[in-house]
Amino acid sequence: MTKSALQIARAAYQPKLPKALTGAVMVKEGEPTQSVADQEAIQKLFPNTYGMPLIQFVEGESKEYAPMNVGVILSGGQAPGGHNVISGLFDGIKKLNPANKLYGFILGPGGLVDHKYMELTADIIDEYRNTGGFDIIGSGRTKLEKEDQFEKGYEILKELGIKALVIIGGDDSNTNACVLAEYYAAKNYGIQVIGCPKTIDGDLKNDMIETSFGFDTACKTYAEVIGNIERDCNSARKYWHFIKLMGRSASHIALECALQTQPNICIISEEVEAKNMSLDDIVTYIAQVVADRAAAGNNFGTVLIPEGLIEFIPAMKRLIAELNDFLAHNSEEFNSIKRSKQRDYIISKLTPENAAIYASLPEGVARQLSLDRDPHGNVQVSLIETEKLLSEMVATKLAAWKEEGKYVGKFAAQHHFFGYEGRCAAPSNFDADYCYSLGYTASMLIANGKTGYMSSVRNTTAPAAEWIAGGVPITMMMNMERRHGEMKPVIQKALVKLDGAPFKKFAACREAWAKETAYVYPGPIQYFGPTEVCDEPTKTLQLEQAK
Repeated sequence: MTKSALQIARAAYQPKLPKALTGAVMVKEGEPTQSVADQEAIQKLFPNTYGMPLIQFVEGESKEYAPMNVGVILSGGQAPGGHNVISGLFDGIKKLNPANKLYGFILGPGGLVDHKYMELTADIIDEYRNTGGFDIIGSGRTKLEKEDQFEKGYEILKELGIKALVIIGGDDSNTNACVLAEYYAAKNYGIQVIGCPKTIDGDLKNDMIETSFGFDTACKTYAEVIGNIERDCNSARKYWHFIKLMGRSASHIALECALQTQPNICIISEEVEAKNMSLDDIVTYIAQVVADRAAAGNNFGTVLIPEGLIEFIPAMKRLIAELNDFLAHNSEEFNSIKRSKQRDYIISKLTPENAAIYASLPEGVARQLSLDRDPHGNVQVSLIETEKLLSEMVATKLAAWKEEGKYVGKFAAQHHFFGYEGRCAAPSNFDADYCYSLGYTASMLIANGKTGYMSSVRNTTAPAAEWIAGGVPITMMMNMERRHGEMKPVIQKALVKLDGAPFKKFAACREAWAKETAYVYPGPIQYFGPTEVCDEPTKTLQLEQAK
């Protein structure tokens, strides 16, 4: 395999670990903190894994452990640093006993069910240290929810002599890990299940999980390209760049990239929902900033837009809900309508409020809302070109203002969507260290006989040696939510807090950024050099930890 200069250089990087993981000793910290109603419901669903304490590791004497085999699964979308979680897990179990073996299940949870696996040896692990992607064993989105899946998984775990399974994934994957842990505990199968917090979206976090891995690298990767566009924007001075960023359920990526690059405009979905803003409210806000900058002679700028914005606009959410319901029950009739007449047909069938909103949308976006549907019949919101929707509607509003004498500038737009570009980047030093520590911590949880826990590493704005390693019961992070008509236990997604330090910092600066050209050009991720440059965590984490 031909290696790039970066791969060769990164192979020599030794991730830093918390001192606490040297001969780690387990201490107990605290109890669950959910509402009483959620506690009762979750305890009933998870009687064998509920009510366990928080765990913290401290420095202690190394012990001898009997040989054991461990399995690992990469679940869901890719995130930078996944290979280092596996590397940390591998090194951790080998430190416990050199005879221990690690097996990787191929292409996600489906590999467990279908008995597709490979032993991960030192030679294989060394090829993937400090690299991006999940290609060491691949990932998949199979959900582990049914008893027959659990039993099929148990067959291969038993055959391979695997004592513990580590599932690396987001909130849904870790919920599935908890369900699997409960099932194996109830059956007394002797299989431990440990989770690791992954998602570039940054929406898997709480008091014990300060950040999900991959968020740091993805945001730095996007911020580099946004900075490049801002510099081009400030050089040509003739385009408004509308940039959509990944983050369907939360706006953490957009907010972090705004804090790093200081664009003229950044829309935060959670604020849009809280203020009950309409699509026209957002368009008017952007158009006013464009007009104000044009009055100062600046016919250029940058706009950051979170991927899931459409679903956070209350009126659009209602429109999408009615569309989903109507087309689910009338798909045959809709498909029989001539394509050129489908828009009018839908308008005639919607309630007056939703019909008016649908009619106001550009032709292309309206078609995306009514035609592009997932296997469950729902609108595929991630496919909606929100950046084009907003720029077209801004252009229309500016044209009207120009006729009224309210606008005197020129408006030309460029469009971008940064998503997959950030999911498999070579991990930043922070993510390389953090992920390695998460994997190593998972090995300590296994050594201590734990199941139903998520690996936790805290105090992450301090030097890595001072990080606090431990575990949090996955049930402690769950609440009951209505999903597909029934109440289910889920790990609650962490949305941007409008009273949190990161958003407050952004809100305090955005008016100045709108008027001025205050762009910051972060450049590429730095791997070598001063610690304060190479190991710096995200602005979000620094502001949240007030350091």
